[in-house]
Amino acid sequence: MGKRLNSNEVDESLLLHDDSDEVDEISESEDAKENNVIVTELSEEAKLRMQVLQNLVEPCDRKTYGIKLKQAAEKLGKTVRTVQRLVKKYQQQGLSGIIEVERSDKGDYRIDDDWQDFIVKTYKEGNKGGRKMTPAQAAIRVQVRAGQLGLDKYPCHMTVYRVLNPIIERKEQKQKVRNIGWRGSRVSHQTRDGQTLDVHHSNHVWQCDHTKLDVMLVDQYGETLARPWLTKITDSYSRCIMGIHLGFDAPSSLVVALAMRHAMLRKQYSSEYKLHCEWGTYGVPENLFTDGGQDFRSEHLKQIGFQLGFECHLRDRPPEGGIEERGFGTINTDFLSGFYGYLGSNVQARPEGAEEEACITLRELHLLIVRYIVDNYNQRIDARSGNQTRFQRWEAGLPALPNLVNERELDICLMKKTRRNIYKGGYVSFENIMYRGDYLSAYAGESVLLRYDPRDISTVFVYRQDSGKEVLLSQAHAIDLETEQISWEEAKAASRKIRNAGKQLSNKSILAEVQDRDTFIKQKKKSHNISDTAGVRSVGCCGGS
Repeated sequence: MGKRLNSNEVDESLLLHDDSDEVDEISESEDAKENNVIVTELSEEAKLRMQVLQNLVEPCDRKTYGIKLKQAAEKLGKTVRTVQRLVKKYQQQGLSGIIEVERSDKGDYRIDDDWQDFIVKTYKEGNKGGRKMTPAQAAIRVQVRAGQLGLDKYPCHMTVYRVLNPIIERKEQKQKVRNIGWRGSRVSHQTRDGQTLDVHHSNHVWQCDHTKLDVMLVDQYGETLARPWLTKITDSYSRCIMGIHLGFDAPSSLVVALAMRHAMLRKQYSSEYKLHCEWGTYGVPENLFTDGGQDFRSEHLKQIGFQLGFECHLRDRPPEGGIEERGFGTINTDFLSGFYGYLGSNVQARPEGAEEEACITLRELHLLIVRYIVDNYNQRIDARSGNQTRFQRWEAGLPALPNLVNERELDICLMKKTRRNIYKGGYVSFENIMYRGDYLSAYAGESVLLRYDPRDISTVFVYRQDSGKEVLLSQAHAIDLETEQISWEEAKAASRKIRNAGKQLSNKSILAEVQDRDTFIKQKKKSHNISDTAGVRSVGCCGGS
């Protein structure tokens, strides 16, 4: 009777050991026996798993995640621990990690698990460092091992090839598609439906994602508010930031739409932003590459893509979003880390009193982050080219000048909307501000839709619903605010402040209130700097005595 091979034993005489700490050149998963799987059809159970896991991997706090985890376990009929394992496999392998796929060659070429382990370990050890081993040479080692154990039956050379084939294919794929951050390599994205997006030029593929910035903001009175959300659009070819949306609104298709609108339009900023360079990026992408969040799977975003001519694609797995994540990390650490109110990403290591030190408003942060992106981030040398900034790479990578998008063409798809009635004389009220538009008096008494940019609601766009379509009637301008700029957040805060004081609302009072708040913040900052300087002087005097 032949001796059974122990999978943990490998004949020392057949393998040359390499004591170096070099990373193994062969890319393989922990389970070497698992074949690459392309998912073509989803069962009802698989669809349920995908839906539950997509909801589970969306950003949330620890408490909410615990609740969602228990709900997911109940919905799937699994234990919490099993669901956690499914989440990990989904993050590492995508859909193939959570779908039970029956092997097409089930029942054929079945060999002992110990032999499979020996074949894989032998091939792996034989290709460490500068040494090379072919599958044929691995098959010879199998014959030698069988002779040492006195076994008459052992895997033939074709079986050895079949066992090693997935490893060899993964190695070849790794060589073809190099790490996207390497110099001179071409960017390649894997989509959830099995497509490969090879990025050839600027505006070919844009990526979009959200993050909650690690800084606490205050309102115009200095009262602590919350951490803002940043939605960022990045060009995959150049790593250039194309557009953003900054606000307190949680991620949604409307927020994505506003960020896309900003990215596609030509950008012009007043002297208030103190820009040295221009944010010269614009155009419409051919593809939008995102994660599987509900906001990116919405019909609203698909409708925008259909109307403007770009396709929406979902990432195959979370690591495909590395370009966006690295950009967020740079903004948090390089840009925000010097701000009063900076919290840091590590809750345990969060500085004491960080929230109490917050003194930046949303408007001020927008001014600062636009300048950081335009004059700093987009002007940095691209790591892959070595002699081009991100903006220069975007310009050089354009196959032709992008088409200019008509701003009104984007209104119906991208701006927020709310329903209001037109008053006699062509007036309409929104956020306690009275607007008046040309030609609106003819539609007095009718219900209309208002679309607006939350960063500046001094002008809104009035649409009429007609046979399932929205027809632009007119622009409406805020009375007494025609030359001013006021955001939706500022209007809401002003309304609350005046309402609490029991005053009658009017456009002039809102404008006066906003100006008073800005003056208050500037005075507060000035006094804060004076107190810091006085403290330093007093310490110096004590030290001198």
